[in-house]
Amino acid sequence: MLPLVLLAALGLGLTLWAIAIYNGLVRRRNIVDEAWSGVEVQLKRRADLIPNIVATVEAYAGHEQKTLAEVVRLRNQAVAAGTVEEAAQTQTLLSAALGRLFALAENYPQLKANENFLSLQTTLSEIEEQLQLARRYYNGAVRDLNIAVESFPSNLVAGRFGFTKAPFFELEDPADRNAPHVRFGS
Repeated sequence: MLPLVLLAALGLGLTLWAIAIYNGLVRRRNIVDEAWSGVEVQLKRRADLIPNIVATVEAYAGHEQKTLAEVVRLRNQAVAAGTVEEAAQTQTLLSAALGRLFALAENYPQLKANENFLSLQTTLSEIEEQLQLARRYYNGAVRDLNIAVESFPSNLVAGRFGFTKAPFFELEDPADRNAPHVRFGS
């Protein structure tokens, strides 16, 4: 009788332990999903702002169609990105194109003095800062999930219930790791 009670207690303990690990993995996965949602919100804000920037620049520098078309094309590609990896790749290209667009604005003093353009530039700067914070939060959540998925003994539960590592939001070009620096005026 005593061995049966001990065996039942051990079984109950193992079951409770597996449930606790499973619930921890679910919590971490949901935090990753919530963090990615935060990144997507900032990416959407950025994408929604870009047509206004392009229209403002176009009013002053309409003959710079190649640069403007490139920004619009990359913006549309970024909006359509389906995975974290695709989003990171297109955002890298879009950041570079926006940098070229703002550098182009240096050649147009009237544009640099335009209140609407300055407001858009300030808003974009704020969005870039929020995007950087959202990326950091997402990558921290991914790190915690990936550690739990790979660490013993939680990897036993993770493997059994299909938990996998999540991808980090990484920038491909090391130069893009720095926030864009756009300077207007003298």
